[in-house]
Amino acid sequence: MILACNNINKAFLEQDILKDASFHINERERVALVGINGAGKTTLLRILVGEMDADSGEVIRAKDTTLGYLPQQQEYHSSQTIYEELLAVKSDVIEMDKRLRVLEQDMVKAEGNELKKIMEQYNRLQTAFESGEGYSYKSKVVGVINGLGFGGDAMNQCIDTLSGGQKTRVALGRLLLMEPDLLVLDEPTNHLDLESIQWLESYLGGYRGSVLIVSHDRYFLDRIAEKVVEIEHGKVMTFNGNYSMYAKKKEALRETLLHQYYNQQQEIRHHEAVIEKLKSFNREKSIRRAESREKMLAKIERLDKPQEYEKKMSFTLTPYQTSGNDVLKVEDFKKSFGDNELFEHISFEIKRGEKIAILGQNGTGKTTLLKMICGLEPADTGTATLGTHVEIGYYDQEHNILHEKKTIFEEIQDDYPYLDNTEIRNVLAAFLFTGDDVFKQIGQLSGGEKGRVSLAKLMLSEANFLLLDEPTNHLDIASREILEDAVNNYTGTVLYVSHDRYFINRTATRILDLTEKKLLSYPGNYTYYLEKKETMERIHLDTAPDTAQAKGVSQGKLNWKAQKEQETKKRKLQSAYQKEEDFIEELENRIAAIDREMLLPENATSVEQLTKLSEERDEKETALTSAMERWEQLAQELEALNVKEGG
Repeated sequence: MILACNNINKAFLEQDILKDASFHINERERVALVGINGAGKTTLLRILVGEMDADSGEVIRAKDTTLGYLPQQQEYHSSQTIYEELLAVKSDVIEMDKRLRVLEQDMVKAEGNELKKIMEQYNRLQTAFESGEGYSYKSKVVGVINGLGFGGDAMNQCIDTLSGGQKTRVALGRLLLMEPDLLVLDEPTNHLDLESIQWLESYLGGYRGSVLIVSHDRYFLDRIAEKVVEIEHGKVMTFNGNYSMYAKKKEALRETLLHQYYNQQQEIRHHEAVIEKLKSFNREKSIRRAESREKMLAKIERLDKPQEYEKKMSFTLTPYQTSGNDVLKVEDFKKSFGDNELFEHISFEIKRGEKIAILGQNGTGKTTLLKMICGLEPADTGTATLGTHVEIGYYDQEHNILHEKKTIFEEIQDDYPYLDNTEIRNVLAAFLFTGDDVFKQIGQLSGGEKGRVSLAKLMLSEANFLLLDEPTNHLDIASREILEDAVNNYTGTVLYVSHDRYFINRTATRILDLTEKKLLSYPGNYTYYLEKKETMERIHLDTAPDTAQAKGVSQGKLNWKAQKEQETKKRKLQSAYQKEEDFIEELENRIAAIDREMLLPENATSVEQLTKLSEERDEKETALTSAMERWEQLAQELEALNVKEGG
């Protein structure tokens, strides 16, 4: 165990945020902390890392445990470049490297005992240098920089010139390179594009320490978490497994508790009815029996009805009229900002009823494409033609369509003057704005609150073609699920940009991937996109033969350096493939051996031994499934490499 949280209590203004919160984190364990917005997740993190005191309870860390904390928001100032800032994390290794170079020069001049002494010092330092990843620290730093989306010239940007989100990414990079025993990350994926999120998943999957994560990214939690700690109504409960397993267990637990509660209520009512009947007889014997039953009833430990958060968004999206079958036709779109060309020759069509997600790295032009379609950004070339009876509703992730000086009430009233005060209040209540909340100025709202106002306007618009730019940003998991249901039940057409892969997987009927200035279409959800991505990109983005011909080199040939790199890659793949195949054989042999052992008379009659063997078999089966998946992936990569070599 690396950290234990025991009976933590915390209240603000007499409102209990945490009540006897207890859980623990084991070494190398990946734990997700979940709960709705305002449940107390960030408060608990701040208590765990020592930034805030609990009212009572204790946090215990294993001896000499190092801890790294990434808050959602932070002040970060540095005159260094991104590369310099992250390289500085390895200053101890850099100093050892410099010291080794000095000792090498000293050895050239020294003789006898002095030389022996220097060599001993050099060997000790060399051992420490190697164990500290002295030969790989630079590549590790560059790997983290690339993974977080700062590759190429971007790594030479000065940190003080970066946006808040970019600075948070740099802070995350520093923490990953520091490699603390326990990483505490509060919404680490908020400022990452899909490619960077996938890289972070892979990095954390191989991380040598423990990880505690707060995130609303359910796909990310499914891939990372081994345990889920939930905060609900101030109470903490622990569930083993990833997010999807937690969601199923949570629902089953709630059903069980409700069943127990209603059964007990029925039992109590029965006892009360019998007591009332006995008293009505008005005889000494029946009164004594009634009193006896009352005492028995008083001893019953009453179950509380399982609580639900009353405050949940509640809305539907309903188009005013049905559009024609052809909703949108984009022809030959091109867009540049100065020398930065985002895309060219972009053409696609959208039919009624489609739910289409646009994917792509940050900076590829996804938001710009939406703005061009709805006329907020001019195209350099090309046209966007709307179909018959198509009415657009636009959700802007920056909420620029909201008016900072207006109140929430005025924002709705001015755009929908036909609504009376009661109707406006009812609409806003559905989006969790009640009482005096409706008179808050837009400029004073949080990102999540602005998002809810934008969704309210979207619902009232009665549009039949929705353009949504990051609609799940700042929404908690419960609100995201409500939005998913609204989109899935919507009879109109939706085109949206999102980094929420769980949301995409549940809602998308088609995916448009904006990559290398082109738009690739995948007729399916996110899982289908992942399956076909490599093949599609190889077909549509591989321009190597044309380039080779233009340079006068025969088609399909690689230059010497590229050929060597490809050969090295192939050898590594073949080696990994063979190791995985050997591991699979080893697991299969052990499973077969366990089956034989379970049939032995001395084991067949021993419950303890059978349980032990059964548990080991389950572990081996799980490992075998994972190994088979890795082996299949390696086989596909080798096949793709062979196809490429074959021209």
